[in-house]
Amino acid sequence: MVTDAVTQTNVQVIGDAPAMAMANIYMSMAHATGIMFQNSVGAASQQLILSQAATTQGVMQINSVNTMAGASATQKIAQVGTADQLTTLLTTLQGLNQ
Repeated sequence: MVTDAVTQTNVQVIGDAPAMAMANIYMSMAHATGIMFQNSVGAASQQLILSQAATTQGVMQINSVNTMAGASATQKIAQVGTADQLTTLLTTLQGLNQ
């Protein structure tokens, strides 16, 4: 009677082994998939934070430029040499008339 009980228990364990192994595999796959999605969400979040920081830095640089100083410097640069060029042109034209 004891031998029959041990034999039946061994048969049950051997019969249940494939189902238990598959359950462990499915559980491991579900855990790995969950971690994969968690890492994906974390990476997307970090990318969004990085893009917002880059945009903020760009806007800060644009706003830090003194526009009036830039406009004044551009005007001065554009007018440098204009009088000299007109004088040279006038001298050349007078030379042609003589």
